Amino acid sequence: MTGRAFVGWQVISAGVVTLALAAPAQAAEAKTPTFSKDVAPIFQSKCQKCHQPNSIAPMSLITFQESRPWARAIKERVMTRQMPPWHINQSVGVQKFQNDMSLTPDQIDTIVRWVDGGSPQGDPKDLPKPVALLTNNEWQGVMDGFGPPDLVIRSSEYTMPAQHQDVWYRPMSEIPLTEPRWIRMVEIRPTNLQARKILHHSVAYQVLNPDNVQAINTGIQDSRSLSPTQLTADDAVNRRPMLMEWAIGKGYDRYMEQTGKLVMPGEKISWDQHIHAVGEEIAGGSELGLWFYPQGQAPKKRSYLVGFTGIKSRGKDGPYLDIPPNMIAHSEGFTVLKEHTLITNFQPHFHLRGKAMLVEAILPDGQTQVVSHVDNFNFNWMTNYIYAEDAIPAFPKGTIIHVTAWYDNTKANKNNPDPDQWVGYGDRTVDEMAHAWMNVVYLSDAEYQDWLSRHGGKPGVPNVPRQTTQQQ
Repeated sequence: MTGRAFVGWQVISAGVVTLALAAPAQAAEAKTPTFSKDVAPIFQSKCQKCHQPNSIAPMSLITFQESRPWARAIKERVMTRQMPPWHINQSVGVQKFQNDMSLTPDQIDTIVRWVDGGSPQGDPKDLPKPVALLTNNEWQGVMDGFGPPDLVIRSSEYTMPAQHQDVWYRPMSEIPLTEPRWIRMVEIRPTNLQARKILHHSVAYQVLNPDNVQAINTGIQDSRSLSPTQLTADDAVNRRPMLMEWAIGKGYDRYMEQTGKLVMPGEKISWDQHIHAVGEEIAGGSELGLWFYPQGQAPKKRSYLVGFTGIKSRGKDGPYLDIPPNMIAHSEGFTVLKEHTLITNFQPHFHLRGKAMLVEAILPDGQTQVVSHVDNFNFNWMTNYIYAEDAIPAFPKGTIIHVTAWYDNTKANKNNPDPDQWVGYGDRTVDEMAHAWMNVVYLSDAEYQDWLSRHGGKPGVPNVPRQTTQQQ
């Protein structure tokens, strides 16, 4: 009768008969998951793109033999949501994304019960069909099903010695076009797998054709903004708007439907590549992949990349940041939206002491809304959170984007090279900074009113439930 309740008559003492409810032969606790049947499919869909031979992760999680020695470390990483690298707070702000790689609660529970149950292998016949392994320096966009880029622009490479100070490598590359083209998606990657070890970040600045002056963003106002009265034709060459910013662990920027960036003949890419030594000599640079709209097709809107600051400015002296030794510290930055604005993604950027970043919108009427909050930042993964189309928030002109950044300069921070050091603002990995990289799209008064009419008349983050079917 195992696993079923039994009701029967039981003699308690002489002459006394009573109805007894025998405790069910308890359904034994839920069966322990096995690697072959339960865990391997999760690893395939959420882990193996990085955790395979020749990729960027420190170990492979393809087979049971490779995975079993790491079982307890895997449990700790998934319970704290460090892995997969999806560190967004799941209780506030936008909660639906195009590229959600996080584990569901059921997937986390399966992995935890597998480890707690002794991490059994199970029947190898239950293993799912193997997925293709990464054999080269593949584009994340290709792995996610968008096909190869239409154009790849490559920088020259820099050979970084095994021991050396940080280097900022700034070559120039031609954009080989004979006609204007609109970009639908962009991705930067290191030029080879080894270069992923030395390239901390890479920014692709667009050296503009003077006819492409609208690529310069004049829709925000902070200490770094260009006043419209200062905007001249020369700025089209000298201002150099950003096509994309890439950092360790980031994938691509995919713009919302009917938005994009324009590139024109005669333009160039000016690279800003931060390279650091890792104990072995490695040569590497950057490649920029461009996915175009169909030839002759133009989107309705331009998308602009903004690094909303999390640090107050001191004017001519530059950003001010002062993190004491062995302390948790925080900084704040404020940027005014001069246009009605859609915000389409969020990617926090710190260095080694970065701990958390909160982006809030202070509306003209004084109300405050959380846009996004990463409360468990990991320097090794500059994850880009791309909002689902129906979850993109809109804010009226006059809204202030308030970025709060926290830093952990203590021994508890495993990435901290020296908690006894004072840390200020700077470009070196041992310095600190705080940017909220977000692509924005501007709306006219009529377009903003139309957006409000479709969202209950309320600005900000739409009330869209968290996505349950995630990217596989």
